[in-house]
Amino acid sequence: MGNIVGNAWDLHYHPDVTPHPLKEPSFDPLYGFPNGRKPRVMIATQEEMESAKLPLDQRGYCAHKLIEYQACRADVAPWLYKCAHKKHELLNCEYDDYILRMKEYEREKRLLVRKKRREAKETEEMAE
Repeated sequence: MGNIVGNAWDLHYHPDVTPHPLKEPSFDPLYGFPNGRKPRVMIATQEEMESAKLPLDQRGYCAHKLIEYQACRADVAPWLYKCAHKKHELLNCEYDDYILRMKEYEREKRLLVRKKRREAKETEEMAE
């Protein structure tokens, strides 16, 4: 799971139970969470990201860490090793974001399989 070939295979042969990676989830994000969920909050504003000249593909939930890392590099150049802690924080943030996105993908996939299984059971019961 997670590689390009596997996703392409699943999307081609099992499109009804494979979520498309570029589309929004089809289920309610609070479904299955009786006490609610902690909302994800963007810390860096659009103006901050534009003034830091971040490319569009890097304007995610870890943009604030990237801005701090770039500022550190600009402040201490040419001794870039002094920013190792900022780089570590950025990489940890990106890793946590990746794990969360993969968990959301797997949740969506499991809910689609469950929906298909329930629909098959209902049609079987109606046929009897």
